[in-house]
Amino acid sequence: MSKPGDQQPADMEVDPSAAAEEKPAIRFSINVLELMREAQMQHGLRQSDYTRYRRYCSARLRRLYKSLKFLHGRGKYTRRNITESTVTDVRYLHIVFYMAERAWSHAMEKKTAGTNAQQRIYMLGRFRKAVKWASLFSQLCSVKGDSRTSLEAEAYASYMKGALFFEQDKNIEVAMINFKNTRAVYEELGKYGSIENQLLCRQRIEEVEPMIDFCSHKLGGSSLQAHELLDTANDLLKAKMEAVLSETRSQQAASMTEFYWLGRRFPITNAKTRVSILKAQQLEKDLNGSATESIAADKKLGIFDKIFSAYHDARSCIRNDLASAGNAENIRDDLNGLDKAVSAVLGLRTIERNQLLVSIAKSKFTKHRDEKNERITKPEELVRLYDLLIQNTTDLTDLVSSGRNKNEEENSFIHEYELKGLAFRAERCFFLAKSYSSAGKRAEAYALFCHARTLTDSTLQQLANSPDKALIQDLKSLCDNCRSNSCIEHATGIMEEESVPLKLSKGVSTMSLGDDKTKENKYLLDMLERYESAIGEPNTKGPCRIAQFPPPFQAVPCNPIVLDMAYNAIEFPSLENRMKKEKKGLLSRFWG
Repeated sequence: MSKPGDQQPADMEVDPSAAAEEKPAIRFSINVLELMREAQMQHGLRQSDYTRYRRYCSARLRRLYKSLKFLHGRGKYTRRNITESTVTDVRYLHIVFYMAERAWSHAMEKKTAGTNAQQRIYMLGRFRKAVKWASLFSQLCSVKGDSRTSLEAEAYASYMKGALFFEQDKNIEVAMINFKNTRAVYEELGKYGSIENQLLCRQRIEEVEPMIDFCSHKLGGSSLQAHELLDTANDLLKAKMEAVLSETRSQQAASMTEFYWLGRRFPITNAKTRVSILKAQQLEKDLNGSATESIAADKKLGIFDKIFSAYHDARSCIRNDLASAGNAENIRDDLNGLDKAVSAVLGLRTIERNQLLVSIAKSKFTKHRDEKNERITKPEELVRLYDLLIQNTTDLTDLVSSGRNKNEEENSFIHEYELKGLAFRAERCFFLAKSYSSAGKRAEAYALFCHARTLTDSTLQQLANSPDKALIQDLKSLCDNCRSNSCIEHATGIMEEESVPLKLSKGVSTMSLGDDKTKENKYLLDMLERYESAIGEPNTKGPCRIAQFPPPFQAVPCNPIVLDMAYNAIEFPSLENRMKKEKKGLLSRFWG
């Protein structure tokens, strides 16, 4: 029987069931982005091998099922669903994650392989399956995972939903909203954590950015050009973007009926020719737009290559039309005129590209070698580039002037590029003189500098009324450079000529008929007792003097010659008594 002092108040009594309810739930932690990136990079996606990654996901799921003993029956397959009550181990979350990854990789495998109508339906089904598992993964992580895991799972599910809407080509606005949600989450997560985690978040943002730009471009709210979208596209985007851009060009080409060039209009009847010409013109707008200064030189060269490809496709279509035109003179004349105009535009863009190469080479020609040991342009390379420009200009003027009845625009165009050809000749002569100067040929360099100045003055006189102020300014600068370099070459040549007798007398005074003992102990192995360098001066290009190879010949004493003088004077004793005598039989005695 307890005492009254031992009794406890009712509010101090503990209910075991209530204590069990108040026990905190276990929260799992998964770095979803790191887990995904590591699995993808180590199992095929570094080489965009989606088949290999899908097989890895299947094998990984098999191992997880076996380790958790979460099997689906023997013989007959009976699916066991994963719910909130099922997740008692973090590996259950891994199962849901790899199910989503397997479905996504299967869809991407079908997409990159090229799909027809039936395969596209199957591919979209796999994308829907990936969205289903990613949504379940996000739901389970929100209950069973910590805050960071829940946020990363939500971003993962948003990316899968955006990819599905993007691929369906429906609800582009919803796809862009999902991609933006993914970007916002990774932007916040990238502000914290380790350096590796911040780098992974940055890479994920860079993957999502092109998709957002493309969605915005399709909705009409992007400032990016078409070539910029294609440069930043990944596997999910490239085929889609090419299809959309081709469709847009086809719609625009339907209203394009003529090609205008130097005051002449040429009808375009072939749809493929229209699309190719329109593609080239759009690339030219991107190249000559307001933001052209911000485009790097290598990207400009890439755009030029795409322009050349488009115009070559157009010329190929025109040649095919000419082959099938038959004897219809009007059609053949129009096609020949269109082919000539497209060839002239192609030649003009070739000149512009070579001028870009010249500007790049000149920027490397004038600066000195820096810490990165960057290669400096030699004058011979600029001479070769100006040879190409001169040839391009000649071909273009010959092509335009081949017609019989030329209009004013064609005549002014021919005159303009003939003057540009003279300017290119002057530039070529200048860099050819630079080449002779670097070789130490002062007389030839001086004569070429003077000739380049003469060509420049002649071209400037013809360009007096030209509106091309940039070309006039370049020629004036070239004229000044020719004058200064010719003076330098003249002075250098005189100095070298004056120093020849001094060098000759100095050389003669150091000559000796005897052995040159200064050449002894020249190599490092011969003067180990001295503290002298065997490498040479830092500005010289001579080899290191470590040891002489092959080694010099050395005098070796010969073996003595021994003559035996007493041999012929010695009398040797007879040895017949020691020789074995031959025994003969009875018959041999009679017959000898």
